[in-house]
Amino acid sequence: MDLLTKITEVRSGLDVHRAEGRTVGLVPTMGYLHAGHASLMTAAVGDNDITIASIFVNPLQFGEGEDLDSYPRDLDRDLEICRAEGIDMVFAPSVEEMYPRPVDTVVTVPTVSAPLEGVARPYHFSGVATVVAKLFSIVGPCRAYFGAKDWQQLAVIRRMAVDLSMPVEVVDCPIVREPDGLALSSRNFYLTADERAQAPVIRRALDLGIELVVDGETNPKVIESAMATKVATAPLGELDYAAAVPAETLVADSVLAGEVRLLLAVRFGKARLIDNDGAFIREV
Repeated sequence: MDLLTKITEVRSGLDVHRAEGRTVGLVPTMGYLHAGHASLMTAAVGDNDITIASIFVNPLQFGEGEDLDSYPRDLDRDLEICRAEGIDMVFAPSVEEMYPRPVDTVVTVPTVSAPLEGVARPYHFSGVATVVAKLFSIVGPCRAYFGAKDWQQLAVIRRMAVDLSMPVEVVDCPIVREPDGLALSSRNFYLTADERAQAPVIRRALDLGIELVVDGETNPKVIESAMATKVATAPLGELDYAAAVPAETLVADSVLAGEVRLLLAVRFGKARLIDNDGAFIREV
């Protein structure tokens, strides 16, 4: 496995592989890897001849007062996980390598970015879209693998890739969960023991919402209220939002139809956890 820190190294290395007809898979990460990231790597290695993982804590997607400085980092551990998963190349650049001068060009996907996380973190998705666009440019034609836990992020990246005709196939992979239903996240690191014990209420709230959707409920307010009430049973949890929206646009409708996505953001102390699940409205 090669550890690369320079953009030129990545481009020249992958050019050689493509010239010999090999396909490329990309797994973008911010490090502090867990089994969810490993599942993306497993999928990428299985689908492609050469797989590259990026490890970069992107400052553009952190707002004022967010956890950029304290975001967990452990490169040596991350490299061991990448090696065990069969990754061929790891790109771990410095901030100076990715952003050698103040960034004046940013990528925005305003419609998909605006609701939900866009309200809570107004600059987050422009930072995400900009760094992912850079990674797509650096790596070149590839399949890129993202977890479905960050559903809105996935929707933003998909729309960006289509709108800008990027030579990238965006592949979504299932959410990986703990046995009690809590979605794996690097931010679970922040949970105290008591908060960790209550955090699975997020999964239970989603299950309740899914049950309503499957039973044919089409009023998003009814579904959102039920999920919020369930979250309120965990005294250490503070609800940021509960949403029942069309899966593709994420823009609220007064009446739901077709594929629905349920999304939650809940704070437990220092940890702000997001999760989601999907279902179809049952046709009568």
